[in-house]
Amino acid sequence: MLDRLHGYIAFLVENSFFLIVGTLAGLIWANVNLSGYDSFAHHFRFAVNEIGMAFFFGIAAKEVFESILPGGALASPRKAAVPLLATLGGMILPALIFACGALIAGHHELVKGWAIPCATDIAFSYLVARLVFGANHPAIPFLLILAIADDAVGLLILALFYPTGAAHLLTLAGLVAGAVVLALLMKRVRVTSFWPYILVSGSMSWFGFFLGGFHPALALVPVVFAMPHAQRDAGVFAEEKGVLKDALNQFEHRFEAPVALVLGLFGLANAGVIFSSVGAGTWLVLTALLVGKPMGIFLFSLGGRIFKMTLPEGMRWADVFVLGCAAGIGFTVSLFVSTVAFEPGEHLGAVKMGSLLSLSGAFVTIAVAKVLKVNAVR
Repeated sequence: MLDRLHGYIAFLVENSFFLIVGTLAGLIWANVNLSGYDSFAHHFRFAVNEIGMAFFFGIAAKEVFESILPGGALASPRKAAVPLLATLGGMILPALIFACGALIAGHHELVKGWAIPCATDIAFSYLVARLVFGANHPAIPFLLILAIADDAVGLLILALFYPTGAAHLLTLAGLVAGAVVLALLMKRVRVTSFWPYILVSGSMSWFGFFLGGFHPALALVPVVFAMPHAQRDAGVFAEEKGVLKDALNQFEHRFEAPVALVLGLFGLANAGVIFSSVGAGTWLVLTALLVGKPMGIFLFSLGGRIFKMTLPEGMRWADVFVLGCAAGIGFTVSLFVSTVAFEPGEHLGAVKMGSLLSLSGAFVTIAVAKVLKVNAVR
């Protein structure tokens, strides 16, 4: 009975059920009772966005870190070359389309949201890619490498370009460096539990980011890189990670379900947008994600041929374009960047709507795959 219940919960977590439910609940609530929703969101948004999402980005950073270990997606320069180049195209072209589109349309105030369409929702993109390509197609690891690299650059963009206030670099550097040094000392004396790293070093880092004027949701990122870890990467979404005993994998194993609930609350507290909020920002985000992402990924991958780079064996150029469409689902991270880039108001509502509607990228991916005759490999 308990095993069956655990299986159901794992299925809901892996398929982002809580995020979808929270998002739909926020949308419905805002359109039925906007004042009541705004009151709720005002009181809970800080706890969710600044504290709860730190665990989400901590797990994202963990995947980035392990990807450079032996056996990881980014450990082999030859294997990662084209996906990394595709990552650049999938961030640069959408950002240019968004920024240039805003300027051409005369909405200069929207330009600061250029990073919104740079994001790829790794969970939803992966699910759609698995549906289109099947489990054993070489496009799947290609997409995962791309999404992991996208996460890494996205974390850097959030830290550098979206401060939450006046920057106090000495405060940031002092507290975060202290947190990392403390974590390294605990690692040296063989502290194997993840709790001291998260509660002590993580809290110190959180205050460093918060008082330093940077988004505290990034607080666990530097701590993750200092925690005891496995010697090899088991792979993104690998089942065996749950049984690995190192602190980093145990952190992910213990917090995977709570983070799914946090994402549900994130959707509830941030996705409440009235349907009339559709505006210029909506179309800019959608165009940049659904057109710019696949075009950028495809063109930069194709450009790799100049440097004698080749696609993984078994992949066609049509596959690259289709996985680029899947990568155009920004959703979670796009929504988060939207809340960081804009204050509450008309523009925030419009770009949020674009982030939410990027889920339509799933249907676009399936349709394009049919047209290009991309077949699944089971």
